[in-house]
Amino acid sequence: MSDTIIRVENLGKKYIIGHQAQSGGWKPNRGNYVALRDVVANGVKSFGKRLLGKEQRRSYTTEEFWALKDINFEIKRGEVVGIIGRNGAGKSTLLKILSRITEPTTGRIELRGRVASLLEVGTGFHPELTGRENIYLNGSILGMSRLEIRKKFDEIVAFAEVERFLDTPVKRYSSGMYVRLAFAVAAHLEPEILVVDEVLAVGDTAFQKKCLGKMEDVATQEGRTVLFVSHNMAAVENLCSHSLLLETGNLLNFRDTQSIIEEYIQSVQSGRTPLDIQNITKRKGNGKFKFLNIRFLVGDKEAQDNLLISGKSLCIEIEYESQQDIELETDIISIGFKDQLGTFLFSCPSNIINNCKSLIKKNHKIIKCIIPKLPLTEGIYKFSLFSSIKGEITDWLQEAGEITVLQGDFYGTGKLPPKKEQRFLVEYYWDAE
Repeated sequence: MSDTIIRVENLGKKYIIGHQAQSGGWKPNRGNYVALRDVVANGVKSFGKRLLGKEQRRSYTTEEFWALKDINFEIKRGEVVGIIGRNGAGKSTLLKILSRITEPTTGRIELRGRVASLLEVGTGFHPELTGRENIYLNGSILGMSRLEIRKKFDEIVAFAEVERFLDTPVKRYSSGMYVRLAFAVAAHLEPEILVVDEVLAVGDTAFQKKCLGKMEDVATQEGRTVLFVSHNMAAVENLCSHSLLLETGNLLNFRDTQSIIEEYIQSVQSGRTPLDIQNITKRKGNGKFKFLNIRFLVGDKEAQDNLLISGKSLCIEIEYESQQDIELETDIISIGFKDQLGTFLFSCPSNIINNCKSLIKKNHKIIKCIIPKLPLTEGIYKFSLFSSIKGEITDWLQEAGEITVLQGDFYGTGKLPPKKEQRFLVEYYWDAE
């Protein structure tokens, strides 16, 4: 018997988008809010124009939009597969087809086993029913018998932490409670395939960690298959052995997760305007040293100046011109980072560390700053460049450019502290005597 549990062949999904137009200069609504009074007023106007024979005719055109095109892949039993891509890439559409919520336009899928999906808050729940009733309802939808559900009932309730509200209609639940119960049902009722979208972001940090741990157990200990969509690269990297990369409905690649993450970052970077350090006019200094260019390298690959990953080794390569020699032990070359509000986070001056005792001749062109593990959390940051030789400021760019940092697996666990509790990441360990 084949070990393939999901097979997708030539899969495509097409939607028809309607556009409304009218002769005589009428312009379609561009997304503005339309109140009931507007509808009534427009109806009266239209009726009056019909009586006078002056009504303008509206015409409608349609456009085909392919959310997915010619998708082909196979997933083995027990694999944990990430699905990565920008917003609008087709990730959720693919999951809805695999979950049999919507039908494909072309192609076919083969699923060998029961599928449990968690795509949106409350999917598969009835708002008027209690938490207890929805556990049985959702389990029945998944194909579980009442006896099977009863065996798992206590585990589900304990995992979801909703004991007090078990007999309350779920329409009164918060979004976090909804997700906790929905995930608990989906993960505990033993489907062969578990499909999870970005919906876990609704839960709090502790519950997200709990869910990631459960998905890992489901795959490694119970041998079930997990499809996981997330923009949290740390979680994807830690949890998924292989990943799919989607872009504008096309499958770009399907291979090991580390390679896919790197390819995704490269695709996000494409089309960005390179940093032009040399021609920045807003700078201070006597000009005897001048920053010309800067490159950011993640590992051995250029990050095209502005897209980085937290926790990864970062090499900052700075090109310059200088009219005099530079003694890194006493002279200063530094790069600093601020958040979007302008709060200074940290800097890397050359004169305060032990391994910067070299003399750099003025005809040298490149200097590098190595940060073994980038400590910034996900977000956009501004960076500044500063140089001082023999106590004189030679070049100072307070806002040289911006970098974008994506979440990475800083601690090697797929887990990160709550963003509100930590503005950047530090290495640490706990021990006991």
